[in-house]
Amino acid sequence: MSRDRDHDHATGRALPSRRDVLAGAATLAGAAALHAATPSAALAQPAVAAASPLIVASDRKAVVESASGKVRGFVSGGIYTFKGIPYGASTEGQARFAAPSKPTPWSGIRSAMSYGPTCPQAARSGWTHDEEAFVFEWDDGQPGEDCLRVNVWTPGLNDHKKRPVLVWIHGGQFLAGSGQELKAYHGERLSRRGDAVVVSLNHRLNVLGYLDLSACGSRYADSANVGMLDIVAALEWVREHIASFGGDPGNVTIFGQSGGGAKVSTLMAMPAAKDLFHRAAVHSGSGLRMVPAGSAAKLGALTLAELGLSASQVAQLHAMPHARLLEAAQAAQRKMGSAGRPGGLGRLVVTDRAGLAAVVDGKHVPSHPFDPSAPAVSAQIPMLIGTNLNEFANEIQTPGVEAVTEQELTARTSAAYGEHAARVVEAYRLAMPGAKPSDIFSRISAASQRHSAIMQATRKRALGSAPAFLYWFAWQTPILDGRPRAFHCAELPFVFDNTDRCAAMTGGSAEARALAGRISDAWIAFARSGNPNHAGLPKWPAFSPDAGEVMVFDTTCAVNNDPDRAERSTIPTT
Repeated sequence: MSRDRDHDHATGRALPSRRDVLAGAATLAGAAALHAATPSAALAQPAVAAASPLIVASDRKAVVESASGKVRGFVSGGIYTFKGIPYGASTEGQARFAAPSKPTPWSGIRSAMSYGPTCPQAARSGWTHDEEAFVFEWDDGQPGEDCLRVNVWTPGLNDHKKRPVLVWIHGGQFLAGSGQELKAYHGERLSRRGDAVVVSLNHRLNVLGYLDLSACGSRYADSANVGMLDIVAALEWVREHIASFGGDPGNVTIFGQSGGGAKVSTLMAMPAAKDLFHRAAVHSGSGLRMVPAGSAAKLGALTLAELGLSASQVAQLHAMPHARLLEAAQAAQRKMGSAGRPGGLGRLVVTDRAGLAAVVDGKHVPSHPFDPSAPAVSAQIPMLIGTNLNEFANEIQTPGVEAVTEQELTARTSAAYGEHAARVVEAYRLAMPGAKPSDIFSRISAASQRHSAIMQATRKRALGSAPAFLYWFAWQTPILDGRPRAFHCAELPFVFDNTDRCAAMTGGSAEARALAGRISDAWIAFARSGNPNHAGLPKWPAFSPDAGEVMVFDTTCAVNNDPDRAERSTIPTT
């Protein structure tokens, strides 16, 4: 997810009448019956008795032995929950810019019931936009450099069951975010629904995770990619410990959205991550190319220059406040320059990533992840890849989109595509008869994201080893009169089966719950077998470049063959 787009209130509604309550109860009963009929529900743990407490927090419950010491979580609705478990030592002070190390062991039982520190990051500007803050309901947590933490939700402990493990990697580009950032990330319902172990994590970001200081000596040889090495260390923690949490270390799925999808894409190309995961899902973040080594080195040198430091003075960075360091890197990036297009419009061409992000350093990331081809090191890993219909060009994430006129649509498209603009607009208008200019602009703006997903699936398929399954999330939220549309991050409550927890995103309706069941069951099926098919969906074939098969998630789910091929073909690629 993007920081403010890369994602996340009062309504003043009247209290429900008794009739409404009874009707709601009937709806919930019907939803429960539908849920019981799904394949994953049959695998789930028995329902918690009505008299059972919602939360059990006890020194005698939810205790697990880790390599560093014992941890105690709590039980919520029958799911064992652990938060803020260290998978690495603190990265502050002299540990800044260094590869992660093992956590310091502790004696006794360590309480693990609340989220740990989040990596320090820039202030979130989205809080200044009330509607966006209402929809996303962010939880930015408490910043701190002792941030290498995992969170775990599981139906059982030390029970020798081999449950699939789903490891969530948050979005926010490579700059921001955390494992608790959105309500959607909460893993309890997905764990219960799929009889699965769900893990989320925090890792180093921005200057702390991706500032290339390798020119300053061997001590900084790994600095450009320590954020990615943190994720590898978290996956190593999973391999070592997850059996004690009821999971199968031989069946681990990594999945991430936006920046998290780019991190998943990068892990696919990292030799150090080989055999640490067995399936991969990329949501709205197909990372085909990362930051070239030369660009990263230049940014590192300019950042030092902004601070008035030479390479021989780099040690001063270890005591420098994070905010000052980040400010210098941002100034350096502005000096390097970056071309942008109006409203997120972009040609359908693969370009280098810029700024603070994973670096193609020739060692940890030997090559660009999916350009010019998919990485052979992960050839056997099945993939689930997709995007959302409207992504960033919607009213809550790009204020003013709703008011776009025909003239503005033409002007914005022309600024990006020049002589091709008329063909592009006409193609989308033909595909969307009667659509408002804002709807057309939104779809045009999302085309480059979808193109990257198609390219990633195409290159994965070319390896001929493991399949890729493509999706397109098209469900339109009713919130704010539907203005957000199928926005960037909109699929997350559905994947985690959290549409009620995220009612400000979804409306919390029976329709949303039903779709969440179909989508979350697909992710659970994929985690179990590498194939997302289940009885609640039409047959979902693996992607092939010629047919372009894509599962369209909407009120009615259906497989279509490259439904926007004609429109995309009008967008220039050079």
